[in-house]
This record gives sequence, C-alpha cells and structure tokens, in this order.
Amino acid sequence: MRRAAAATFVLAAAIGLMGAGQPAPMRPVVLSDQQKDDLDKVSDYLNGMHSLEGDFIQIDPDGEIDQGKFFLDKPGRMRFEYDPPAPILIVSDGSTVAVQNKRLNTLDHYPLWTTPLHLLLSEHVNLRDNQLITDVVEQGDALVVQAKSERTRFRANIALTFSWPELELRQWTVIDDQGLSTTVSLREVKQNVALDPSLFVLPKKLAKDTNG
Repeated sequence: MRRAAAATFVLAAAIGLMGAGQPAPMRPVVLSDQQKDDLDKVSDYLNGMHSLEGDFIQIDPDGEIDQGKFFLDKPGRMRFEYDPPAPILIVSDGSTVAVQNKRLNTLDHYPLWTTPLHLLLSEHVNLRDNQLITDVVEQGDALVVQAKSERTRFRANIALTFSWPELELRQWTVIDDQGLSTTVSLREVKQNVALDPSLFVLPKKLAKDTNG
C-alpha cells in the first residue's frame, strides 16, 4: 500500500501538496542574470526534447525502491510501467493522468497540470518567466531547478535535476508538507525516439472476476 501511495503521489504531486494553511509568498522571487540564463538553456533543451524513453528507479520516503520503464511524448503524454510486484500503471493522454492499481482494482484520474511533469511536457517551455520557479542552483555536474506546485505556496516542493553543463534530465524529487521526499531517477534514456501512440491510451478499470 505504501508503494502504491508513493507512486500516485510522485506524479500527481499537487493533489496532495496544495493543502490549506500554506502562507502566500511574502515577495516575488528575484533571480540573478546567471540563473535566468541557466533557465533559458534548460528551456531550449526541453523545447528540443520531443520524446524520451528509458528506465526509472523510484525511492519513496521510507527508502522502499520500485523501478520500471517510462515513456514521455510531448505535448503532455507519458507512461510509467512499474515492474512486478508493484501493481501500478500511470498513463497520461495529454490532458488527463490515470493511475491504475491492478491489485486493488482502482483507477484514479488527475488533470495533467497537477503533476510535476507539466513543467516538462508543455509544447513550449519558458522557465525564465514561469512564476512557479523559485531557485536555480549549480551543484558541480548538476543543475537543480526548484519549483512550486502552485503560486500560493511559500516554499518549493519540486526539484528537477539536470546534468550540467551538457543538459540531460536526470531525476525529479517531490517533497510533501511533512518534508518527506519521493525521488524518481532516470536511467538508459533515449531521446527523440518514435513512440507507439497506443502507449498513451488511458487504461480502463479491470472487469471484476465473476468466477467467485
């Protein structure tokens, strides 16, 4: 159950992160010229990225690990297939994200804009002028872009990590209101590959077993 909750949480972050009691920001975020230049470079990279496929590893707040395969296809389409025994399948058709738990026979839907990946999967990305961005930090061979799931939040709760200076998306981390983090890291990534459109058809709820 914990892994299923983490899978739903990490790709539908704002559903659980928009909670009441978040104070409004005291003042607008002011980025340096260097940070703005870095965001322009990230935006150019994302605008040149039309599709991705590869493997992922997810680490939840308890240290439990799941893995599987992922597919991203702009604008807005994605698919995360978790390896057994995890029962989770996550699919977006470009506007709606469906989270299927085959073990519990549940199927939940969320708007794509409520997930961290809406920052990456838009047709045109302009992070410099995106008011959800709160900070940009160069950390050795990595560039970390911190963001909020909504404008009224006081602190960042999403961190997107890219290799640096040769840009490549490496991972993202989502932090809940208790400060607990769930991280998805990408491996063996292939960029701008042709992906079968059937990968992004939303799953349907499984038929109940009528054999008793």
